Amino acid sequence: MVKLNKIYTRTGDDGTTALGTGDRVAKYDLRVEAYGTVDETNATIGLARVHTGTSDPKLDAMLMRIQNDLFDLGADLCFPEEMKKGEAALRVSDAQIARLEAEIDEMNGVLDPLRSFVLPGGSPAAAYLHLARTVCRRAERLVVALAARPDEPVSTQAVGYINRLSDFLFVAGRYANDKGASDVLWVPGQNR
Repeated sequence: MVKLNKIYTRTGDDGTTALGTGDRVAKYDLRVEAYGTVDETNATIGLARVHTGTSDPKLDAMLMRIQNDLFDLGADLCFPEEMKKGEAALRVSDAQIARLEAEIDEMNGVLDPLRSFVLPGGSPAAAYLHLARTVCRRAERLVVALAARPDEPVSTQAVGYINRLSDFLFVAGRYANDKGASDVLWVPGQNR
């Protein structure tokens, strides 16, 4: 599916980039911003995995699957239409969303209910997962803005996946904090 022999092509020197369809758009195009921020989410999850690899292999395996899914999501977003020659473009599936929901429910099942908002922090893994959550929420805002444009097709599964992923990352951040025991909670007005 992918073969990269040469990393630089100079085709983007004019400020454009190619979508999966071959159409060229400005590098600041909303579609490019959306899948670029999905890629940024993926990189941030990679930082979290530096800390989950040995401490929590089960969570690390979930995050590794998500990193692969995020490439699927990027492919979904970079093909605004079906591929030429009758080939189907790669799209995020309902099964990928359902898996996220099941993993959220599994992790959340061992967490105590929240008594306050959670401050990003605690363990290094949790801190990076909260950072990934905020980047993911930005990606979600961009994907939703793109989907709101009448001339920009975005699959409902792409929107659903990125929305569910930010929920997953929140719960995973708590889970990585000793299953919520080391959560840092907001104390309203504490420093007035």
